[in-house]
Amino acid sequence: MIGAMPTFSASDGTILAYHVQGEGAPLVVLPGGPMQASAYLGDLGGLSDRRTLIRLDLRGTGDSALPADPATYRCDRLVDDVEALRVHLELERMDVLAHSAGGNLAMLYAARYPQRVARLVLVTVIPRALGLSVTTEDRLQAARLRKGEPWFEDAFPAFEAWLREDGDFDPAFAPFFYGRWDDVAREHDARADEQFNDAAHDVYGSAGAYDPPATRAGLTRVTAPVLVLAGELDGGPRPDLARRIADAFAHAEFAVQPGAGHYPWLDDPEWFAGRVAAFLDAHPVGPR
Repeated sequence: MIGAMPTFSASDGTILAYHVQGEGAPLVVLPGGPMQASAYLGDLGGLSDRRTLIRLDLRGTGDSALPADPATYRCDRLVDDVEALRVHLELERMDVLAHSAGGNLAMLYAARYPQRVARLVLVTVIPRALGLSVTTEDRLQAARLRKGEPWFEDAFPAFEAWLREDGDFDPAFAPFFYGRWDDVAREHDARADEQFNDAAHDVYGSAGAYDPPATRAGLTRVTAPVLVLAGELDGGPRPDLARRIADAFAHAEFAVQPGAGHYPWLDDPEWFAGRVAAFLDAHPVGPR
């Protein structure tokens, strides 16, 4: 099934859309950004050949409606939308994959509804929900790994200045977020601007969104297996920071994708889809 776009109603009446693609057991996919339309995830490197991807467009993004109250863009309040999707899909428990900022939403959901998560995959997640964040030095250390690539000498000085708050963001920085700066990455980056809800982006992680002690306590009740996947070349998060996410769960494994940046399914689709599918297959669950 490709491109289906069913909808459902959130608890406040906002109409939310999701996109269904692939074959096999359902896998609910939460996008990052934050507040980027789920289209940028594509078929997750061919993972749709092994699972039915259910990509949620968060409220105010993609094909989902704008909410009456913009305060509902806050990450902790979006947990209700994820639960409404589970109820709509009639799943007792669901497998969840979340990318980047969406991983914080997934962790908040798992902490609040641990019994509803069958398996959880967290891909290149900056764990702000756990009280952890990326530093300027994290970004710079990862960026220096790209030295020798043809675009590096022109881009790095301005990238460093921007990170030190002494310059503006420049589209020339885009290669630092991809493991391979090729035509696929360029096309992916070119579509990004039109996929964001900038106002929602600012609300997502605003004051009150995260309560790290409460989230950590909630995650101790998660019995589901968890895969935390990092990109070797990613600066946000670097692998050592991503590894600390796994420590918050009782049953977690950690993997680093060689040569990958923040979008690992683009850098090596076969490796990414194979690793995620192997994790899901290794942890069978009962009826959902």
